[in-house]
Amino acid sequence: MGEQIGPAAQAIVERTGLSLPAVDLGWAPLSAITWGSPIAPFAIVLTLLINLVMLAAKWTKTIDIDIWNYWHFAFAGCLVYVATGNFALGLLGSAIAAVIIIKIADWCAPLVQKYCNLPGISLPTLSSAVFFPIGLLGNWILDKVPGINKLHADPETIQKRFGIFGEPMMVGFMLGMLLGLLAGYDFKGVLALAINLGAVMYILPRMVRILMDGLIPISDGVKDFMARRFPDRADFYIGLDIAVAIGNPAIISTGLLLTPIAILLAFLVPGNQTLPVADLSNMAVFCSMIVVACNQNIVRAVIIAIPCLIGDLLVCSAAAPLITQLATSVGYDTSASGSLVTAFLDGGNPFRYLIYQVFSGNIVAAVVAVIVAVLVAFTWRVTHRQAYMEG
Repeated sequence: MGEQIGPAAQAIVERTGLSLPAVDLGWAPLSAITWGSPIAPFAIVLTLLINLVMLAAKWTKTIDIDIWNYWHFAFAGCLVYVATGNFALGLLGSAIAAVIIIKIADWCAPLVQKYCNLPGISLPTLSSAVFFPIGLLGNWILDKVPGINKLHADPETIQKRFGIFGEPMMVGFMLGMLLGLLAGYDFKGVLALAINLGAVMYILPRMVRILMDGLIPISDGVKDFMARRFPDRADFYIGLDIAVAIGNPAIISTGLLLTPIAILLAFLVPGNQTLPVADLSNMAVFCSMIVVACNQNIVRAVIIAIPCLIGDLLVCSAAAPLITQLATSVGYDTSASGSLVTAFLDGGNPFRYLIYQVFSGNIVAAVVAVIVAVLVAFTWRVTHRQAYMEG
């Protein structure tokens, strides 16, 4: 999908004449850069040990077997290491990220199982999990707003109201037409982009179901193994990649709706230097836990996701020099991309950037971290009944 949306977004920028110098590499090159850093191997082993200690101490129910996505924790440590030059502080940054995300995975697991049909599964992928408390808090606030609290749109209600035009495939087709027209494509180009996005909306849920069919035996095997080792525990969650959840029609629809919004915001947000390109195909990952937190209400998820997108744009732009420095330090050739490289969603993740700022000695960031911790605790207090009792 990114191969089609990226050029369309670039064409829109060229038509407007705006200068957005920071190049969005996307998550794949960013993960490769992270794996190439000296801190990554140690951060991976540390994350494994942390998970085992938390399981043994009954501080978590999540067995995070998604080793590949440990790079998310390692990347937090990489930012701290590059900024401070202190290896131990870098590992501490990774450890803090891992502990918090594993706990959030426990928190969101009941709703994940309810709405994504993933029994016994939790999703400790940092790039999506950090937005779960934001989604819950935003949903709680919108419950208090007259008018908005009456708006509800999930895939079923949309399909009932709009018939064939409410089908996810048709939503993708129409968004593809809109992007093609904004990019100035000819009729053939507009139609090709529309068909491509419509096909993604149709095929992706089926692909995820096939993936889940293959992962269920692994999940069951890990559960059986842990049951033998811990006979007094029957409440384990198997931590998997967020990809297993994005087949949910509400998540796909929200991700597609946010795609043109992200491109528009790139032009409107003061201080932004990044054009979302490569990471646009990852939009469903970004919004997945917001959708779950909103009980699949697409209207609320979009409303809550917009300020999150603005934050991502500002953070990925601010972090571009640091990410460029990290890329250069591991031998990544940035000359073909431009003077500044970043990643819209993972490079713009506010959680990792806050960890980096705190370890860099930013007093304001430390105060913000305390405020965020208080807000998360408040969110848990006012929403845990929804997540654990109703979920």
